[in-house]
Amino acid sequence: MALIEFVRNHEDLSTDHGYQFKFYCDKCGGGWISEFQTSVIGLGGSLLKAAGGLLGGVFSRAASSEYEIRRAIGGPAHDAAMKKAVEEAKGRFQKCSKCGKWVCPETCWNKSKGLCEDCAPDLHEAAASAQAQAAAEQINAKARQVDQTEGLDASKGLTLRCTQCNAQIQGGKFCPECGAPVSTKTQCKQCGAEGKAGAKFCPECGTKML
Repeated sequence: MALIEFVRNHEDLSTDHGYQFKFYCDKCGGGWISEFQTSVIGLGGSLLKAAGGLLGGVFSRAASSEYEIRRAIGGPAHDAAMKKAVEEAKGRFQKCSKCGKWVCPETCWNKSKGLCEDCAPDLHEAAASAQAQAAAEQINAKARQVDQTEGLDASKGLTLRCTQCNAQIQGGKFCPECGAPVSTKTQCKQCGAEGKAGAKFCPECGTKML
């Protein structure tokens, strides 16, 4: 059989009753479904099966050949139906002469350039996208220049340890275990330097604080 174009991204929806195919845009994945083509062989099989169920006997035995009818779906009739569907699909999509992709004309085709938008991006869309990205970057830069933590008490919500009994302190002014005052600073026993409460090592001499 001769080479058939436009079958890289497609789905075969055919059944024993007929043939139908769904084709997808190579860029965005948008789909188009071909017109349903009734299978004469498949229709005959269904009629035989119905007759067999009603009358039995020879018709029932004839209906058992439906397996052979199903096998025929992949034969010449199927190939002809697919070829017809492909010809219909070509009228719904555009083929890029540069990359060979078949794309939908509404979203992925650059009409002014005669190429898909992967090979020839729409400059107006590209400019709009670049402007939006630049604006987002500038907003982030401006936000970093402003103190976003003004009025925030960094000690709230922190897990501290009591300097007297080493119990964990979730909040409050006094230790819930020994009642010692809670301080946001602690003193190194080795060099006397002050460090933040909860610090594991002295920031001056490196001695373990807890």
